[in-house]
Amino acid sequence: MEHKRKSTLIEFVLSRQKVHPEATGDFSILLTQIALAGKIISRELKQAGLAGTLGLSGDTNVFGEEVKKLDQYANQIFVRTLKGSSMVGIMSSEEMDEPAHFECGGSSGRYVVVIDPLDGSSNTDVNGNLGSIFAIFPKITQGDKATEADLLRPGSQMVAAGYIVYGPGTVFVYATREGVNGFTLDIGFGEFLLSHSNIRIPTQGKYYSVNESYYPKWEKPVQRFVDYLRGTDGSGRKAHSGRYSGSLTADFHRLLLEGGVYLYPGEAGGGSKAAGKLRLLYEAAPLGFVVHQAGGLASTGTRRVLDMEPDSLQQRVPLYIGSVEDISLLENLYRQGSAV
Repeated sequence: MEHKRKSTLIEFVLSRQKVHPEATGDFSILLTQIALAGKIISRELKQAGLAGTLGLSGDTNVFGEEVKKLDQYANQIFVRTLKGSSMVGIMSSEEMDEPAHFECGGSSGRYVVVIDPLDGSSNTDVNGNLGSIFAIFPKITQGDKATEADLLRPGSQMVAAGYIVYGPGTVFVYATREGVNGFTLDIGFGEFLLSHSNIRIPTQGKYYSVNESYYPKWEKPVQRFVDYLRGTDGSGRKAHSGRYSGSLTADFHRLLLEGGVYLYPGEAGGGSKAAGKLRLLYEAAPLGFVVHQAGGLASTGTRRVLDMEPDSLQQRVPLYIGSVEDISLLENLYRQGSAV
């Protein structure tokens, strides 16, 4: 039986130019360049153990964290592909001390991009799932050269965001204000093919993802919420199933398709980890944009993530992201406070 061929990412993006104004020719080129970086990184990950690119590089990033060799490799690939697109005026990455400025002639350079090149790099040496996260803003400053002000903006101003999951298959998901669509890399064909069209997250999920070893350090509303998810709050409700891989991107992809909630709380007591671990600009806001376009929510517990304007490139935030009913319940627990 003959099957209808699925649209490639390039075909799909070009077709969208006819139905919404943001998808200009420049935008289409930029998106396909990000996908190209994903293909290259996917190929490298599959042979990393043989190519000698596993392990630590000996460097630390701007956050003081030890950098894996594959972190550096992924970052270099994104720098090269985005620079080569001639559509990006400035790029900021979790792995760089300072943003990268690109020279773009004419009317090019109308976009700015933020990247987490390789999320979940603790999984690299054990053959676990990893991912890349990206977001695209329009350039807003005057003049030919983009500035840091183009980067330090709330997620609500993004024109697109998405991620790439590197696992048994490589999946590219991107969101615009017209919806969320996913594409799976066909290795033989060498192209991303449409596999998940018009993704909508269920309003309530059956999974939760969190590192529960930190439970004693969380604020009371978060502990109560996790008790509810576990089914140990005395309500008699059916428990959610726990799934935690160590890769935000992989865990988020599961809940986007099947519903649920991902949590990375801050620690109670106002110490250095009160703001949590995840970066607003590189992780929380881009995935917040994706989940919002799919009908879900992203919150810090007290604020919607897309409303937050970063005060620095390195700002960290607690993150609760997923199905709208689950996140709304957590926000309600925060409003009620520890007396609940």
